[in-house]
Amino acid sequence: MRAAEPSGEYRARAPGRVNLIGEHTDYNGGLVLPAPVDRDTRVRLRLRNDGLVRGRSRERGLAEAALDAAPQRDWLDYPRGMARVLAEAGWIAPAGFELEVESDLPMGAGLSSSAALLAASALALLGAAGRALDDAERPALAALCQSAEVEFVGVPCGLMDPFAVLCSTPGRALLLDCSSRATRPVTLPQSLALCIFDTGVERSLRSGAYAERSAECHRALDVARRRLGRTFAWLSELGPAELLELGPALDPAALRRARHVVSENQRVRDFASALASADFDAAGAALFASHASLRDDFEVSCPEADALVADAAQLPGCVGARLTGAGFGGCTLQLVHAARADAFSAALAECFRARFGRTPRHWRAALGARAERV
Repeated sequence: MRAAEPSGEYRARAPGRVNLIGEHTDYNGGLVLPAPVDRDTRVRLRLRNDGLVRGRSRERGLAEAALDAAPQRDWLDYPRGMARVLAEAGWIAPAGFELEVESDLPMGAGLSSSAALLAASALALLGAAGRALDDAERPALAALCQSAEVEFVGVPCGLMDPFAVLCSTPGRALLLDCSSRATRPVTLPQSLALCIFDTGVERSLRSGAYAERSAECHRALDVARRRLGRTFAWLSELGPAELLELGPALDPAALRRARHVVSENQRVRDFASALASADFDAAGAALFASHASLRDDFEVSCPEADALVADAAQLPGCVGARLTGAGFGGCTLQLVHAARADAFSAALAECFRARFGRTPRHWRAALGARAERV
């Protein structure tokens, strides 16, 4: 297919997301509850006719590669991979492009700056192709974003992030079943505030630890399929009784990972129900239990995150707290009574400074709007 001729400028924006609860369950076919935030990534795109992709990022610098070149392990892999996946799916014609990117999302903080870049790039590329996108196609585009990150960038991620970025209802969280792709919006009570604290420990999901956790989950799933006499499509299909029966057949690491997935799936249900009934004690208990499981069973926390959660639990106004995002650093989420949010944040920042000798980045997050062309 002939490369497209250069044309005008196409713009799009996509938000980051905070995951309220449901961590490492998405690629195990489980439940997640993310929400778009009021920080985003913005792109401007122009087509080229020479098959070259040039990117300029205010935060990440310059990068350049041929559209059909192999991944080069830099930020440009995300929009290049997105373009290639869209072309392979027949959504656009393959063509080079120039891309300018700016973002107020902190990179490596667990707020899905990668999904925001993929989604914004996808929408700009679709605009350049003259292709409209209706709401019914958004789940399919989210799946293509996941494919770009898995197949081209090399991160074995799940559906949560692109679905949160592309398919959320503005100002509401999204309860997503990653096996069926069924969704429903969830309202966060106005009396509660989301406070985000950055541990300052930057992580990359291309690191081996993330892939190792995914492999351990698949190992547990393989054993379940052999031992329990059922055809399991996903690890999240296991119930507590089945996990107990399976336990002796699993190696210790696979058992801990499976235990987290099974228990975390139930915590998502519990948390969503608690929000609906305004049972904030139960909602907070689910958040704290999620963090303990991420720390002990999935082993993706760090001392800074553990301290932020433990100290938050002792401060007035805190409903619950946990590590949010894939872990190995990144951010913690503190759910706080809104009337106390400012005093709470100041006190928690001081606790962190006393422990680690530096003041953490932190902010009160508002729920944002899904990705759109500008």
